[in-house]
Amino acid sequence: MDAYIYSKKILIVDDEPALLNMVKNILVESGFKNIVLASTMAEAIATFQAEAPDMAVLDVMLPDGDGFTLFNQINAMSKIPIIFLTAKDAIDSRLTGLGLGADDYIVKPFLPQELLLRICAVLRRSYKNDSSVITLDACQIDFERAEVLKGAEIIPLTAKEHILLKTLADNSGRIVTVDSICEALWGDNPFGYENSLNTHIRRIREKIESNPSAPVSLLTVKGLGYRLITKE
Repeated sequence: MDAYIYSKKILIVDDEPALLNMVKNILVESGFKNIVLASTMAEAIATFQAEAPDMAVLDVMLPDGDGFTLFNQINAMSKIPIIFLTAKDAIDSRLTGLGLGADDYIVKPFLPQELLLRICAVLRRSYKNDSSVITLDACQIDFERAEVLKGAEIIPLTAKEHILLKTLADNSGRIVTVDSICEALWGDNPFGYENSLNTHIRRIREKIESNPSAPVSLLTVKGLGYRLITKE
């Protein structure tokens, strides 16, 4: 679960460069891999449209507007979780932010651990039912992003690898025959593709297994097909 949470892309918006860098460093040092920054409303909207973050942390006061207006603009494009940063005594701001539908607020100044815990809690609540991710022995696979999350590494999947793994994942723990896999990959006439399938299997194992020569997640069932072993 944590590897998936830490792969989420987070947009941080604040007009103080020192605070932006501090927040980014806190998150990166804690294991987050995808942090994008903006210091104005205009920059935040452009970054949001270009980067499609999974979460945003917004300062209430911005040089060209305010976090509440920015919240409404982001919310109109995507219902991602949002946390507000508010000044210590700005009770009205906190109430306004929560009234708009923000997921949480953090009062400045804040402790690094508090920031991290609140961000992780909101991400877990928001994405706990995301069924596009499966967990294997050495990694996680995010089918929505077509990525393997392996330690600190993010490894992209090809289109064929994605189809092959999804076919196996949909039948987790069960044998999927070679003919069924070839049909999923190459259509109604799957004959003659066994060598190509073997190549795809080998490359997938290099991406998902700790030791591709001794696989524990993508298993060969001799004479029948393959089986994918997932974890709860």
